[in-house]
Amino acid sequence: MTQLASPLNRTVRHRRWQNPKAGLLFLLPSTIILIVFVAYPIVQSAWMSLHNWSYLQSTQPFIGFQNYIALASDPRFWNALGNTAIFSAVTVPLQVVVGMLLAIKFSRSSWFASFFRSIYFFPVISAFATMAIVWKFLLSPDIGPFAAWEHALGIPTVNILQSTSLALPAVIVVGLWKNVGFTMVILIAALQEVPESLNEAAALDGAGSWGRFRNVTLPAIRQPLLFATILAVIASLQVFDQVYVMTGGGPLFHTETLVTYMYQLGFQQYRSGYAAAVAWVLFILIMLVSVVQLRIFRYRDVD
Repeated sequence: MTQLASPLNRTVRHRRWQNPKAGLLFLLPSTIILIVFVAYPIVQSAWMSLHNWSYLQSTQPFIGFQNYIALASDPRFWNALGNTAIFSAVTVPLQVVVGMLLAIKFSRSSWFASFFRSIYFFPVISAFATMAIVWKFLLSPDIGPFAAWEHALGIPTVNILQSTSLALPAVIVVGLWKNVGFTMVILIAALQEVPESLNEAAALDGAGSWGRFRNVTLPAIRQPLLFATILAVIASLQVFDQVYVMTGGGPLFHTETLVTYMYQLGFQQYRSGYAAAVAWVLFILIMLVSVVQLRIFRYRDVD
């Protein structure tokens, strides 16, 4: 058997490497797309951030790190960063906790659970701009149903999206409503992979519902939970659609985020170099937060 297997293995290895050009040819379309639409824009944006770049100018003078230095004294940048941090700090924990509760509630296979899973997941597959328009209508003080209910109850009508204290919470609620279904689906898939025998063994040892969840379920789904959390953080730091549609960054910049500020710099003021610097600060921020999360939730051999 050994004498027969050895020539067979050599034949398989020879055929595997006989025509590597075919494999490279299959990779070529994806490689070109990645270079043109991912690698080149990244390099180009880094180059632009080091220049006083504007498409309205005939020259793009090199200024080094002056754009980044200017950000340190830019009050709108720090305001946008603060709003983005508040949005992430509120949205991400709520999205994970609510998504976990929904996943626990609807993880069983039944028509009831499937029906409500579809309802909670429907906003996820809908365009964010479309959903933001719907919510802007719902919250309108003139034609929105919420305003009509307030009027019927004798409550003073409040223009929520023009309130400096209520606009950001409204945007946060819409973001949570839109994305919680995605977290729910990820965690449902994770919960369904947890062996029931582990919970049964914990129950025989006297563990209650909370004990089984904390000591059995939570460690078993830590990797999917980390994945869902990182995606939620990245999405929250890049928040744009609902802010741009619902408030435009107002009132008085109280809902302006890093991406809406970057959009205004690049496409309304045509300060592309400065906008690229904001983009790179956001990129570094996302990388740092993701690395910290990976370090906190990483697996150890003793786990």
